[in-house]
Amino acid sequence: MKEMILTYIKNKDMEALKSLLATAEEMEILYAFHHDLSDEEQVIVFRLLGKDHALRIFEELDTDLAQNLLRSFTGEGAIEFVNEMAPDDRVKLLDELPASVAKKLINAISPQEREVTNILMGYSPETAGRVMTTEFISLKRDMTVAEALEKVRRQARDMETVYTLYITDSAKKLEGAISLKELVCAESNSKIEDIMSKKAISVTTDTDQEAVARTLQELDLLAIPVVDKESRMVGIVTIDDAVDILEDEATEDIYDAAGLADITGNESDRSNVLVNGSLWKIWRVRLPFLLITLVAGLFLGVIIEGFEEVLESIAVIAIFIPLIMDMGGNVGTQSSTVFARGVVLGHIDTKSFLKPFLKEVGIGLSMGILIGISAGLITALWQGIPLLGLAVGLSLVSTMTLAALLGFLVPFVLIKLNVDQAAGSAPIITSIKDIAGVLIYFMFVSAFLGYMYI
Repeated sequence: MKEMILTYIKNKDMEALKSLLATAEEMEILYAFHHDLSDEEQVIVFRLLGKDHALRIFEELDTDLAQNLLRSFTGEGAIEFVNEMAPDDRVKLLDELPASVAKKLINAISPQEREVTNILMGYSPETAGRVMTTEFISLKRDMTVAEALEKVRRQARDMETVYTLYITDSAKKLEGAISLKELVCAESNSKIEDIMSKKAISVTTDTDQEAVARTLQELDLLAIPVVDKESRMVGIVTIDDAVDILEDEATEDIYDAAGLADITGNESDRSNVLVNGSLWKIWRVRLPFLLITLVAGLFLGVIIEGFEEVLESIAVIAIFIPLIMDMGGNVGTQSSTVFARGVVLGHIDTKSFLKPFLKEVGIGLSMGILIGISAGLITALWQGIPLLGLAVGLSLVSTMTLAALLGFLVPFVLIKLNVDQAAGSAPIITSIKDIAGVLIYFMFVSAFLGYMYI
């Protein structure tokens, strides 16, 4: 699909592309939008979709993609599109737009759609009232099955879902529910009240959206009715909205558990600056940490100079400096990666940081012992100096343990200080580990081999 779309765009064969899109599955097009197409290609493809097709695709796009497409419309095009969206999808989009843009769009859509939109936006964020759709089919209990089916046929095209139908009284109070399958299978002259379920499960407009989504998931429902304080039915929350809610809430819970809830917004901004920002802004984020590395490198030179006599007397020890530094660097990188992934996936909770931290230090120590013994034996046999092998082995144990410690501790501290850990962790870990590693190595060499240059 991707290759064909890109080929048609490259060849400027818009008619062929339009024909392809007309017969393509919506899921294929959505996948292409989310994974394969550039911003410009998305606009081209979207404008070649049929109107109804485009609207369905638009309502399923991530908010960022929807906003990007919306910006490519003319003013009238954007208004027409927002006007025809399902109310809940419209509110979701408007919530993410700048207030001035959202207000302009609300004022420009039809009075009927504006009224529905304002009603939904009047409910508190993250409640059933805010995420529900007001498009549903309601029946009366004294209807016959034939009359109910006729109403379904008339209204189904404009509804988000018709798999469950709701029975309300003259005051719009919820009395029961019936599935479309039950309705189709019933006798035409049967009364709705004789076949409906009188125990319809519902939520109120102020029910937390996550609780609503969990109810839909646990009860395996396709939709759940929403009622106001007077038990009048005002909308439904559908399973597709529930899936989106659970994904969003899961992400939020992960960051909250990791102590990142207060900086998630900043992370998106930081990433955007590092990828798309001006050269000066990128310098401002990254150069300070590189300057730390520069200072650390110069200080490392001072340390090596301080052990000049050792190097002159036992020149062979210089061979193993890169080994000490590289092994420590690899462990530090591994540990910081494990920490970052653990935080994002919710496996590490920074509020109870000590347990995973100590475990990682223990892992660093155990790997250091294994690598240290191996490297120490090889060094002793290779150079014929057993004490040099001991110095190399103990240096690796110490450096690798320290690197594992830093791999967890440095990003944790940066997160707590609300500093960009993506740009800062590696330079700081590298600087501390290199200085400490070389210093530890020379101290062991001096302790075990000092007699060779006295």
